[in-house]
Amino acid sequence: MVLRKLWHHRSIVREAWHRTMAVANFLCGLHVTNTYLCTAALAYGPSMLPTFNLTGDLFLAERLSTRFDKVRPGDVVLVRSPEDPRKLIVKRLLGMEGDSVTYVVDPKNSSRCDTVVVPKGHVWIEGDNIYASRDSRQVGPVPYSLLEGKAFCKVPSPLHLRCITVNLLGEANYQLCCSLWILYYRKGLYEYT
Repeated sequence: MVLRKLWHHRSIVREAWHRTMAVANFLCGLHVTNTYLCTAALAYGPSMLPTFNLTGDLFLAERLSTRFDKVRPGDVVLVRSPEDPRKLIVKRLLGMEGDSVTYVVDPKNSSRCDTVVVPKGHVWIEGDNIYASRDSRQVGPVPYSLLEGKAFCKVPSPLHLRCITVNLLGEANYQLCCSLWILYYRKGLYEYT
């Protein structure tokens, strides 16, 4: 009788151990994926209108491009804020090191332009809505090391799925977005717009 109870408790403990290990492995895999491969982020506020909605859009950012110097002007990037390192911001990359960038100094009050050469190891970022964005125009060129990822797909609402970049890393981005669209379209959850 006592042996039977011990055997029963041993099997419960073993099952709990296996389930705990499965959850731990899943969480470790999720951490590695989020830190080194791809992350989901929320962009909100007026600085990236019309690319991202004022009330917030969910998007995916892959982290490999920034690690292997594959970002280019025109890419939407996830950046660690140079003013508050606890915050991540979303901006468009407009210039790499050595590029000459011309920008409107104060678009709300004048049309005066200035030109800057991006120094070595830095990039120039700006929001798509220059009237409501705090970016390189105010803080200067941003160190390349603050780039966290490159946005490649956004899911602004349950009504549609849209690619931000197509074919900059190869066919993979286009196929991924199309595959997601087909998956959701077949399930009837999303409508292509």
